[in-house]
Amino acid sequence: MRILHLSDTHLERTDTPNKYGVNATESLRLMLAELGHLRGVDAVVVTGDLADDGAVEAYAALRELIDDFARPLGAPVFYTTGNHDERTAFVKVLGSGHPEPEVVLDASERAAVSMVAGWRLVTLDSLVPGKVYGRLGATQLDWLKGVLSTPAEQGTVLAFHHPPISLDLSATQPVFGLVDPGELADTIRGSDVRVILTGHYHLQLFGTLESVPVWVTPGVVNRIDLTTRPGTERAVRGASASLVELGGPTSPMFHTLHARDPRAHETVYELDEERTRAMVEKHGPDSLDRSFG
Repeated sequence: MRILHLSDTHLERTDTPNKYGVNATESLRLMLAELGHLRGVDAVVVTGDLADDGAVEAYAALRELIDDFARPLGAPVFYTTGNHDERTAFVKVLGSGHPEPEVVLDASERAAVSMVAGWRLVTLDSLVPGKVYGRLGATQLDWLKGVLSTPAEQGTVLAFHHPPISLDLSATQPVFGLVDPGELADTIRGSDVRVILTGHYHLQLFGTLESVPVWVTPGVVNRIDLTTRPGTERAVRGASASLVELGGPTSPMFHTLHARDPRAHETVYELDEERTRAMVEKHGPDSLDRSFG
């Protein structure tokens, strides 16, 4: 099983540069063009922050570009929401996020199940409207527990936006990731979940949750550079994606793919300690949010 994993495309409603001077649509085009020689891809998974401001036009443009890429491969495309997404617009264009789901969660959150090459692919919805951090919550986790009660032929892949792991080297990851990772760990304990695919951080990161590998793929629109001073944040140009291989004797394997952007590594934005601290204080979850089940 080979999955092309994309995330954080942040498309605008128009094919023009954003406020930082980066054309998100062009970044996606460049990334897909660089991936044009890939073969043997069984699925394309895009883990959230599809549209920068939740515009219907952005979802439509994204679907057209990725469908055109995936069609010759015969690979189905799966989408999840992210904190920048808007559920109503997401549903209008992408439905459940699956082309032909076998099971869909009957709730406001967009969660669904499909089978691909014997693998069960489950997308979850960690979007908390108006917040940067993510949460799965009791409704989705109870549903997921029911889904996992019957093992799949090859195992299960979970895909959603906010990582349940974080790196303390970053000033923002520990407060802007998934706020209920412990509850997710309880839900997948003893199950057939083989890997968790996420995005959100705009950089590659690997860890485990309940002994399950967790992969964070870097963003398409830009990437975060952690060589900055502690307590600051810097984004630089450079579209990236991941190739995830499952089922082999050494799986899972993860390979990061970088587009050959002639302006790669140029600074997109940089936040000093004061601005980074202000962002965390403004958008970070309070104690009530963190204790929410």
